[in-house]
Amino acid sequence: MEILEQQKSVTLSNGEIIPQVGLGVLKAQNGLEVENAVITALENGYRLIDTAAAYRNEDGVGRAIKRSGVPRKDIFLTTKVWNSDQGYEETLAAFERSLQLLQTDYVDLYLVHWPVAGKYKETWRALEKLYKEGKAKAIGVSNFQIHHLQDLMATAEIKPMVNQVEMHPYLQQKELQEFSKLHHIQLQAWRPIMMGEVNHLPAIRSIAEKLGKSPVQVTLRWLVQKEVIVIPKSVKPNRIKDNIDIFDFELSPGDMAAIEALDQGKRLGPDPDNFNF
Repeated sequence: MEILEQQKSVTLSNGEIIPQVGLGVLKAQNGLEVENAVITALENGYRLIDTAAAYRNEDGVGRAIKRSGVPRKDIFLTTKVWNSDQGYEETLAAFERSLQLLQTDYVDLYLVHWPVAGKYKETWRALEKLYKEGKAKAIGVSNFQIHHLQDLMATAEIKPMVNQVEMHPYLQQKELQEFSKLHHIQLQAWRPIMMGEVNHLPAIRSIAEKLGKSPVQVTLRWLVQKEVIVIPKSVKPNRIKDNIDIFDFELSPGDMAAIEALDQGKRLGPDPDNFNF
């Protein structure tokens, strides 16, 4: 896959190359809103698009990719199986529905959206089949804690290549970072800018003023320097452009440490050990 020069990328454990900044489309309305966001992103150098069955906008994403003129092979496309579709046969059927909506015959990354107790192992078995068939170039999980990963890997034939989790200055998941490095599982951060809350954090504002960047750009740069993939979501063209404009500066060790000091173990989203959806 061609990665544009202004982007950085990382290599997954199976050799697949994934850009470090992508567009998340959670809550982007199906139709023109999500289509315009995806096209704007692709026009501004994004090559990673992250959707999910639960977002109900896969068909809009598929239409946007077709409209964009960017070759499918140059786009790293991620989607996820929703909780109500988990299980072996159910996941295989859900995957085919996603392919139809996305108007593609493969995805670059397929994820188990949440660790549904009693189901995620059978779901993972389906993902292994899809991976072996080449229908998913890489497979992974989302919102898995260390104990979920240990439980899954105890019987899995293939280790997850990616774990997409909530990660931001208030929730840095340091133990999970160490575990992931040890097992060559790439971390990907959702809600990386805390729904814009980073704009109000004095430590980050101070670094941003010094560098002539925004607090959002500083936060995304911090995660990228930690070798985490970020998928900030936006449907606003100016924000989509700004979110990828983070490769012309670098945070110093002091800047990195100042952000590390903000960790509170505070979730803004659901708890992977206690969810009911």
